[in-house]
Amino acid sequence: MTQEITVQGTVAEGFESVREEFAAFVAGEREDYEGQLCAYVHGRRVVDLWAGAGVTGDSLYAVYSATKGAAHLVAALLVQDGTLELDRKVTYYWPEFAGEGKGALTLRDLLAHRAGLVGTDTGFSPAELADDRMIAERLADQRPFWRPGTAFGYHALVIGALTGEVVRRATGRTLQEVYEERVRAPHGLDLHLGLPEAHEPRFRTVRPMLPTPAQQAQLDAVPTGPHTLGSIAFNRHGAEPTDLESLPNERLIRAQGPASVGGVGSARGLAGMYAAMISEVDGRSPLLKGDTLAEFAQVHSTGYDLVARVHKSFGLGFQATADIWHPFLGAGTLGHSGANGVQAFADPHAGIAYGYTRRRFAFPGGAAPENDRLAAEVHKAALAG
Repeated sequence: MTQEITVQGTVAEGFESVREEFAAFVAGEREDYEGQLCAYVHGRRVVDLWAGAGVTGDSLYAVYSATKGAAHLVAALLVQDGTLELDRKVTYYWPEFAGEGKGALTLRDLLAHRAGLVGTDTGFSPAELADDRMIAERLADQRPFWRPGTAFGYHALVIGALTGEVVRRATGRTLQEVYEERVRAPHGLDLHLGLPEAHEPRFRTVRPMLPTPAQQAQLDAVPTGPHTLGSIAFNRHGAEPTDLESLPNERLIRAQGPASVGGVGSARGLAGMYAAMISEVDGRSPLLKGDTLAEFAQVHSTGYDLVARVHKSFGLGFQATADIWHPFLGAGTLGHSGANGVQAFADPHAGIAYGYTRRRFAFPGGAAPENDRLAAEVHKAALAG
């Protein structure tokens, strides 16, 4: 007998249709489904929903690459301050980066996934993947996999470490420390780059994908040779290949919070961060000024992604969400999905900040398909208001 999953939480007046859409989706899911949905409009929380046995609005999930949104908010703040300059060479901050023909690369191109440093020839150990400084040290000596600046490809497990090393060289602080001091703590966000031990009881371990036979056939059809750029970028080619589904279930990853994939948070935390980025929230001014926001949201890399082998678009560290995920969103929408189905973004024109988490790894990876209908309903309700 299938047990009905109850949707809990609240929505503001005018957003009742979002709750109905979430409930309709959940009703068609497996009985072990767990997920959260949160949205702000112009700095006001209007959707705060969750579903699943044992889940609350305070439950914490692995957010995978949605971590990159937090990492590159830090970069945007430092550019806004004048601490970082986008068109300076990376070597201005990090001289050792110059090796193997990388000396001309600018910070702008690095943030736009154009460095050609998606991994190393021999792969990373689990301890290295948890430590951004170790990743950066390895990559400083690595020959790029394409000529820097001439093409782009998703730096899935390393872009946060590359950005983080520039941040550390420029400020003397780790990216995680700057994020904690300037973003998470002041705004009380449940989105952590380094989860304190005290919060571990709230963490819900990732459950593996359960593809149907047809879905498995699609997954099996993807080229996975050990020396493809995709295998290198996802660290599947070395002596200790990474199992992406179980990666955040390791305490070391959660504790150190590597800035590419190690974030842990709730839908409230994700949406709250993007709300703080673009809107006044609880009397606090937006974190980013309009020109900084526009610079980081502007598409810098678009077309054929050499790693993903499909069309992708990136701003500076952020995905161009309206292009690659949800075309109904406004130009200048920026955010980042997570491999397990997580989605988070800000649409500055509509004033929307959106966060979605789920426990079980979704097919086919990246923003889970339900985000299309959920984000569309949030957008529709926001514009109607």
